[in-house]
Amino acid sequence: MNILILDTETTDLERARLVQLAYKNLTTGTLVNEYFKPPVPISFGSMAVHHITNDMVREKPAFQESTHFEQLADFLKDGVVVAHNAPFDVSVLVNEGLQVPAHIDTLRVARHVLSSPQYSLQYLRYSLGLSVGEVVAHDALGDITVLEALFAHLKHRVAEKFGLTDDAENIKKMIALTQTPVLLTTLAFGKYRGKTYEEVARTDRGYLEWLFNS
Repeated sequence: MNILILDTETTDLERARLVQLAYKNLTTGTLVNEYFKPPVPISFGSMAVHHITNDMVREKPAFQESTHFEQLADFLKDGVVVAHNAPFDVSVLVNEGLQVPAHIDTLRVARHVLSSPQYSLQYLRYSLGLSVGEVVAHDALGDITVLEALFAHLKHRVAEKFGLTDDAENIKKMIALTQTPVLLTTLAFGKYRGKTYEEVARTDRGYLEWLFNS
């Protein structure tokens, strides 16, 4: 089984197309970090996040015409993609014509086994004291460096919480946790951000009713 630590940078959030792809195959040690010319322009909003411009990728190959397309397609046949907020990265790969049979979402798994005010990749990097050296955030290669360390940390937490000693069973459990909804206890937005739903129910039940109906 191939375990692929993967991150993408894209043209935008709507019908996102690939601009940068980085992944590390933990089984074979293969490391890829490549830029591609997308079939649609990169939005200014995305440029502001990953700082990749249309000029920077103008002479790059299209992903679907590159050797990396076939290589990744082959890895994915019996592989598990590991990504933070994996549904987005999986959707990007699907937009590029790839099939993703299985994935682990470290964001969802972290919510199941960690108690944290925030669960963004960079927040967990610092709050958990992950040792990754100097890496650049919102760069696919930098993000998979952090992601690999987070994945190792979460594997340990999952094994500890559920009493698992077999690595394959640990992976299966992380896939299952990825597919299991998380019970939200704290509001992450709005005027009551940071407050628990229980607290708000006691003081302003009408707000929760309005939120539910909205």
